[in-house]
Amino acid sequence: MNVIVIVADSFRKDHLGCYGNEWIETPSLDKFAEQSCLIDGAYADSLNTAPCRTSMMQGRVNFPFRPWQPFERDDLPVAEWLWDKGFTSAFITDVYHLHKHGYNYDRGFDERVFIRGQEYDPWILPSEVDRRTIDEAFDRHFKPSSVSDKTERMARGFRQYVRNISVREREEDYFCAQVCLRAIDWLERQRGGENLFLWVDLFDPHEPWDPPLAYKEPYNPHYRGMEIIDPVPSEVEGYLTPREMENVRALYAGEVTFVDRWIGKLLYAAEGLGYFDSSLIVFTSDHGEPLDDHGYVRKHRPWLYEELAAVPLMLHLPGGDGAGETRDALVRLSDIAPTVCDAAGVEPMPGTHGTSLLPLVRGEVDALREYAITGIHNRSAAVRDGRWSLLLPGGSGGHELYDHEADPAEQQNVIDEFPHEAERLEAELRRELDELAWE
Repeated sequence: MNVIVIVADSFRKDHLGCYGNEWIETPSLDKFAEQSCLIDGAYADSLNTAPCRTSMMQGRVNFPFRPWQPFERDDLPVAEWLWDKGFTSAFITDVYHLHKHGYNYDRGFDERVFIRGQEYDPWILPSEVDRRTIDEAFDRHFKPSSVSDKTERMARGFRQYVRNISVREREEDYFCAQVCLRAIDWLERQRGGENLFLWVDLFDPHEPWDPPLAYKEPYNPHYRGMEIIDPVPSEVEGYLTPREMENVRALYAGEVTFVDRWIGKLLYAAEGLGYFDSSLIVFTSDHGEPLDDHGYVRKHRPWLYEELAAVPLMLHLPGGDGAGETRDALVRLSDIAPTVCDAAGVEPMPGTHGTSLLPLVRGEVDALREYAITGIHNRSAAVRDGRWSLLLPGGSGGHELYDHEADPAEQQNVIDEFPHEAERLEAELRRELDELAWE
């Protein structure tokens, strides 16, 4: 069987129609959900961008052991494992963190395509663009925050991003479009092949949020204020006005619709080329995106609320196993690599913490685990059991407990009312962490 994995960075699960959203247009992924098994209960286990890729590619929960870092020499990513089993593979991405010197996230892939220029990638030099053009764009789109210590660093980064997009002339020049077009090209060249493994890793809808205007306008058509496409990670109060924050949400929604369109083009091409009949196709994200759900914008704090920790997850199998069905089960990103191995007909890599999702998709089991853990190395952790969520710590600075059935957005901390539930979950978190090993 062939395997295609599509990752879209910072894609909020609750912004998809197939997960219940009623105001954002995502027709392509909603259609794909009808052709796939939808998992409602998937969480990132190790945040953020690089640790999430380690989870997905190595099948290992890494936040107890590692910070954000490159692959190490003795690591065994799934691409390297499959290459040794005779698979032909490609890694196509615009996530610039993954092609930083020495990061090695492309290890094991036969073909590597890195699209340059996303976010603060030092791609286009200052000498290559007229400074007045950069200054004008900076003044139109960047608002400093007096309540964040990240403003100066973000300002430098945003100037780099403005230089990077200065060569953009049409929709096909956007980074997301370039990645999908290169992925389509690879699928066309491999048409009819067997034992293929394609990993498509999109940085969008990660900030900066600057989709083509037609994608954003429907979500806030009467706004005439500043288009803050790359807000500073910050508390919202004292930084963005309510109207500005509303427009930031509209920009993110437009980015989601834009990404949906180009993933749709990729899926349409894959289906037309026959890959739906011969491939496991996975769509997911590495994590979500805070948009003033708990008083801050972007990943300003290491608080693992639902809007950051939950991820969308869809799996399409040839023959339609689980198609159009939803599995309410706790799943984590470290399950991706064992699932890929299972579909490929090989044993998972030694030392994996995850488990294959295929029995769940096929309806052979109702659940894989009782708890889902999430963490950021040496900063925070969370554990969920389907009903209760325990954050260590949350925004209050202490432990926080939420009843997911009554409060899915995790707004009402009920730890004082249910201390026994918090104690139970913390004990389970510590038990699971004690049982994890990194060898």
